[in-house]
This record gives sequence, C-alpha cells and structure tokens, in this order.
Amino acid sequence: MKKLIALILCCLSVTLWLYAEPSREAITLQDAFVKVSKDVGPAVVSISTEHTEKYQTRYYPFAQFQDDFFNDFFVEGPEREFKKTGLGSGVIIDKEGYILTNEHVIHGADRILVTLPDGREFEGKVTGFDEYSDLAVIKIEPKGELSFARLGNSDSVQIGYWAIAIGNPFAFAVKSPEPTVTVGVISALHRSLPRTDKRTREYSDLMQTDAAINPGNSGGPLVNISGEVIGINVAIFTISGGSEGMGFAIPVNTAKKIMDDLVQGRRVLYGWIGVIIQDLDPNLAGYFGLQNKNGVLISRIVEDSPAYKAGLKPGDVIISIDSESVRNTQDLVRQLLKRQIGEMVGLGVVRNGRLYSVNVQVDSRPEDKAPIVSQKKTVNAAAKQAEVKTWRGLEVSDVTPDMAQRFKINMDAGVVVLRASPASASEQAGIRPGDVIYEINRTQIKNTKDYYNAISNVSGDALIGTYRGYVVLKEK
Repeated sequence: MKKLIALILCCLSVTLWLYAEPSREAITLQDAFVKVSKDVGPAVVSISTEHTEKYQTRYYPFAQFQDDFFNDFFVEGPEREFKKTGLGSGVIIDKEGYILTNEHVIHGADRILVTLPDGREFEGKVTGFDEYSDLAVIKIEPKGELSFARLGNSDSVQIGYWAIAIGNPFAFAVKSPEPTVTVGVISALHRSLPRTDKRTREYSDLMQTDAAINPGNSGGPLVNISGEVIGINVAIFTISGGSEGMGFAIPVNTAKKIMDDLVQGRRVLYGWIGVIIQDLDPNLAGYFGLQNKNGVLISRIVEDSPAYKAGLKPGDVIISIDSESVRNTQDLVRQLLKRQIGEMVGLGVVRNGRLYSVNVQVDSRPEDKAPIVSQKKTVNAAAKQAEVKTWRGLEVSDVTPDMAQRFKINMDAGVVVLRASPASASEQAGIRPGDVIYEINRTQIKNTKDYYNAISNVSGDALIGTYRGYVVLKEK
C-alpha cells in the first residue's frame, strides 16, 4: 500500500511539474517565434495612401414634385473633390530602401507615406507595379540604416510548415507603427481565387494559411520559422469582414521573377497564347467524350493571337503542354507564365475525340484584344425585340442598345438571356440573366434569328457557348 501511494505521489509530482514548466520543445519554439519577430519586424512598414477623386455636383430644381418626369431634369453644380485614404503593409527588401507590397495597396495613389516601426516617416515613390500579379515596388530615401528582410524559397514550402504573418492591420485604430505577428501553418498550396469582370489581377497560385490576416495586412510578408519571406499577404476569405483562418499569400518566387522589372520601372511581360479557358465538369467531359475531367476547355480565341494563328478552335481541350499533363486551368496558366516570350510550346489537344499536337509560339500578353466576335452592328436603336419564346427555361433577346445598357454588355453579337426559369435545365446549368450566348452546338449565334434556327435542330443535350464559358444544357 505504501508503494502504491508513493507511486501515485510520484506520478502526481511529475504531472504538476509538466503543467508548471513548459517543455523544452515549447520553449525552443517560443524562442524561434520571438527571434523571427525581432529579425523581420523592423523591416515591415506601414503604408498609407491618399488619392484625390473628383465628382460633379447636381441639384434638381423640381425636387418638390414627386414625378419622375420632373426629376429627369437637373442642373450641374460646381465640381468638387474629396480625399480617399488607404492603408496597407510592405516589407523592405534591401538597404537601398526598396519596398515590396501589393499593387492594390498603392493603386491610384497621389501620395504614399511609409512609416517604419521606429516611427520614422518617408515619402514613397512607386518604381514599378504589375496589376496582373498584384505586386508593386516603392522606394524611400533612407536617412540612416535600414533593416531589410531575407527572401526565401517558396517552392520548398510544404503543407503544415509554420507560417508567420507580419503586418500592420488596423493601424489607424491602434495608432502604432509597430507591426503585429500572428502564427499558423501553411494550410494549402496552389490555391486560386475566382476571376471577376471587375479586375485583371490573376490569383492562380497562392499559398493558403490559417495565420490571422486582417485588413491592413495586405502587402506584408508571410515568413517561415527561419525568418525568411516566403510570401506576400494578399487576401482573406471572410464572411464577417475579419480573419476567419483563410488567408492567402503570393509566393515569393513569383515576386522574385519580376522584381528587377519593378525596380527598374519596366513593364512585366507574361507568356500568353490568346485563349480564354475553363475547367471541365462531368457534363462537359461527357459531352466531349473524355474519360475524366483532366484538361482545360477553350471557350474563346483572341483574334490574331498565337492560338488563332496555330489553328486552335473553341471547343478544343488542351490536355498537355510539352508532354506535361494539364489537369486544369491553373496548371496551364502556371506553365505559360514560366515560358519566355517567343518560345515555342507543344500542346496536346483533343478535338472531336481525336488527339492532335499543335505548336504555338508564346507571345506577350496584350493590354486589350477583343475575342472573335463580329463588331458590325447587327441591330440599331430602332430595332424591335424579337418575340420572346421559351426553350429549356431560356428567354432571350437580341443585344439591342437598351439591353446592352441594362445588362452592361460591351458586345453586340449574340443573344442576351432575359430569364432562366427556376428549376429549368438552363438554371441548373448555371445560365443567368445577362449572359450572352454566342454559340449552340458549335453553330455561331449572331442574333435571335440564328438562335431560333439553331434550337430547332437541337435534339438531346446541347453545348451552349456563353461569354462566361461553355455549359451543357440537358434535355429534360
């Protein structure tokens, strides 16, 4: 009995010691975080921007009348302007005062103020920016020594690695230039964020972390446990507006490839072949007779582009580039961005169930080229809307000037979707009002006449080409 009591007391004392004293591993890890904070923190800056926007004032002389006719009349008043401010973070990358940040942090800024953690303030000058990658470099003229961060190798990062986000979120509220440190892990690699019509930025190869990233962290570094920058914090996925454990960073190796151009103020050139592509889903894979969803579907071709000259066509499925498999759009974009301008690449393409090899010369991405769509006016302001008929839940109209204004459409060929009936085949396929249909079963659609001719010949599933991509419209 005495031995049992002694054993219990011994175990209890060990348990109490474990709770009272942190383990050696915990102390070592804690020391590592403290060291990273001390080493990298002095190189992380707060960036405040100021942008002047002008607007035209108006007043309505008939405002007292509750009638839309009178309120259509207004008188222009004096032009006014207001100051728009923004906040973000950045990281000093060398002793000369070059700072890496996000393009969206300094976008359109008339004035940039950089505040160092020690309280020193400098006017910042943009040396180069690239909206596509959302990266920019600004320069300050240092007075005295500057701390700068070491750039690591993001290609060696693995899921589960420690990730430390450093920045200055909510700087306006805390009123302190000292950066904050949050800790997590790398949650995922090669993440993509959806593209929108409102931006040209490409977020296709991001690192995801659960380290807390908040508004104002944009442009700050994501570092590893050795204190090396592995990414530039760029975005969060949030419902509440704050951090919810889903932050994203641009891999630092992406920045390394273009930093010289940004420092020198040169335009950044990317490999481009002129295809608008989309991922395959089971319906599309089945329609094209593919065994799986691997590959990317070409939905449109840019006129006079390398793809156009090489003979690629909408409906082609790219499954490889230089014998390396292409699983999805992210794979293809990542591969093309690695290519040099003028380099020839070999694409494996499936067309009508047969495999072809197509050689395409990589070109630089143009600022603005239109897809293959007739730009000749097919309608005029006096054109009457065709009689609306429903097919598989779709109601469509010619793209009249009124329709173009209503749905903010910038093309004039095709038919615009007015309605996709609830629970119909069209709604289930993801078609929505405002979509413009330019192709049905590989037949070009310029107007409602073409549309009604095409659907009269459809039997079974139909391949619908819209400016958001192809969908398969099932036969009910």
